[in-house]
Amino acid sequence: MIKIMMSMTAALIISMGLMFVCTVISKTTNMDREKMSPFECGFDPKSSARSPFSLQFFLIAILFLIFDIEIAIILPMIVTMKTSNIMSWAVTMTVFMMILIIGLYYEWKNGMLEWAF
Repeated sequence: MIKIMMSMTAALIISMGLMFVCTVISKTTNMDREKMSPFECGFDPKSSARSPFSLQFFLIAILFLIFDIEIAIILPMIVTMKTSNIMSWAVTMTVFMMILIIGLYYEWKNGMLEWAF
């Protein structure tokens, strides 16, 4: 119990000491209106909050996430091929790939992959 209390005390002293040293040696900054305003995602906070956002960009980002997750699922399937039944592995992999290919074909035919200006 003493060791835990000593460890907690040491951690508290070290963290408080570091905070004190950082405030002492930190450079003072001029806090003007520009620096105090929030900055999020590259949008200028002084403009309208309802700035237009490209829906096409959003769809491409969602496609990227889907295919990124696909890679994360396929890579372990390659490793498990040696230890599993080859027939069930092949059926699972074929069904998985066919679902992804059909989804990609659907998006391509509906024009979701074409960047509109």
